[in-house]
Amino acid sequence: MALTEVKVEIPAAAAEAADDLLLESGAANWSVLEDAIARRAWLIGIFPDPAAAAAQWAELQAQLPTPPLAPADLRTLTDGDWRDSYKAHFHAWQFGRLHWVPVWEKETFRLPAGEAVLWLDPGLAFGTGNHETTRLCCERLIALAGLAPMGRVIDAGCGSGILALSAALLDFGSIAAFDVDPEAVRVSEENAALNGLEGRVRFFVGGLIEGLAGRQAEIVLANIQADVLQRERAVLLGAVAPGGTLALSGILAIERDAVRSAFATDAAGWAVDSRIMGEWCDVTLRRPAAW
Repeated sequence: MALTEVKVEIPAAAAEAADDLLLESGAANWSVLEDAIARRAWLIGIFPDPAAAAAQWAELQAQLPTPPLAPADLRTLTDGDWRDSYKAHFHAWQFGRLHWVPVWEKETFRLPAGEAVLWLDPGLAFGTGNHETTRLCCERLIALAGLAPMGRVIDAGCGSGILALSAALLDFGSIAAFDVDPEAVRVSEENAALNGLEGRVRFFVGGLIEGLAGRQAEIVLANIQADVLQRERAVLLGAVAPGGTLALSGILAIERDAVRSAFATDAAGWAVDSRIMGEWCDVTLRRPAAW
């Protein structure tokens, strides 16, 4: 499969702001590559064809806080090329007894006794755990796994499937996961197969409204940008079963108070907690058992 790569150099000092912009805008096809030694940085995007690449670059360029240092470079990638291009951004990490490891490290990784590993090949989908927003959700999920009983899980905006498949490894019960991007759902199903977890998670294509319609769970995870979370808060809260937890991420730390205030309006009596990691935070709400 031939794809088109866009690569453009940006000021190294602007790399963090560019990374934040990508996550806030939901631009999953883009990533930031940094060379700390040379003090250089690039925006890299991968698209199905040159027309889509050019259009998406024009849209992103208009939002950049700092102009790029050079014109964008477009080139055609073979299947092997684009699969190698994102490997530099994904590194193994651990929290509690779970490890998240790139599948290309399978031959060299050694799993400590009594612990579990989720092999991942994220492809073009968001979600390796190397970003603070995903880590916050993973850590929340593991903390909730220590509580009984182990209930149902919904992963809204599943990306690579990392959260839903982690829930499967943690022995949660019924797990449903969806994403508006069909490519994300395809990658999630591939990652399920990599881990022998076929059938443990029901993956499907959908947005928040259709994805949560008629569903409730003891744990609802939503790693989505803050404005969407606030706009669809009634739908998200309605998907939480009595006594259940809603874990929100994709929120800049400076947006935390606004998100908490928005949800407090519709979730009076719910317990609220939040943590900050870098420039990002989560907001977690627990529904009373009788409400």
